[in-house]
Amino acid sequence: MRWPAVAITGGAGFLGSHLCERFLAEGYNIYCVDNFLTGAVANVEHLMADDRFRLIRADVSQHLTLPDVVDAVLHFASPASPTDYLRLPIDTLRVGSNGTFNALELAKEKGARFVLASTSEAYGDPLVHPQPETYWGNVNPVGPRGVYDEAKRFAEAMTTAFRRACGVDTAILRIFNTFGPRMRPFDGRAIPTFIRQALLGEPITVSGDGTQTRSICYVDDLVEGIFRVLNSDLDGPINLGNPHEISMLALAQWIKELTGSESEIAFVPRPQDDPKIRRPDITLAKARLGWTPKIPIEDGLRHTIAWFQEHPQLWTAGNLARTSS
Repeated sequence: MRWPAVAITGGAGFLGSHLCERFLAEGYNIYCVDNFLTGAVANVEHLMADDRFRLIRADVSQHLTLPDVVDAVLHFASPASPTDYLRLPIDTLRVGSNGTFNALELAKEKGARFVLASTSEAYGDPLVHPQPETYWGNVNPVGPRGVYDEAKRFAEAMTTAFRRACGVDTAILRIFNTFGPRMRPFDGRAIPTFIRQALLGEPITVSGDGTQTRSICYVDDLVEGIFRVLNSDLDGPINLGNPHEISMLALAQWIKELTGSESEIAFVPRPQDDPKIRRPDITLAKARLGWTPKIPIEDGLRHTIAWFQEHPQLWTAGNLARTSS
């Protein structure tokens, strides 16, 4: 019997590597496609002994060809942290435009289901709270975050066009803040930054006054939601995230407590266009997928902190870790 085959772009990244694990466990053949701009071989090295896993070094912004049967294409390639997309603005726009086009062309060629990893950033700095999929957002297209926000919004439009004009079986996910093992310690996102700083005894840097909120979801819960979307007939957009909303100051204090750190909390300037609030309305996911996050946030934080403690070489080597992770 031939098990279904899934191509995952960005498969060697934080989220992509967890998807590769899950789909291998479910019996799928995996094409993990990555150019290692922000991904790392180390994230999927433990999967390479499985003959159903193939790692393909390729830039999805260029033409993408796979020789075998592909039943699904999961397009998860993109710089995803502010540090990355501010450092790589053109690459971010290219993977959202050319990369999405090439991944959709692959799905069209193979007759495969296509799943786009979009983002809660499509809502920008929202004026509606919590954010339902019907909300069009409040995005500054020429602000520093616009390269990521608009790349994803364009990718959603491209995906919708392929569905309507070409009959490709597509789905759009709007993913809210996700955390877990294999996050890059220097990628600029709050949780890995706070954990690294706490473990090193450095000041834990909170932007602004720390009252801005995010809703954080442990990666295993998110992967379950993605798996259900792929195996559904939903086209989306559909929000996937944990409605557990927390301020950045409270999150920093929580991580300080869980790590037993003596770090002080330090306040730094807040980035331009940084959203004030963020929480998903997951009514659609509950009703159509039977999906809600199950893993308590504290358990997820403990798992993530433990992973950092088990891999000190990634966050104690200074500039070496910044360039190699």
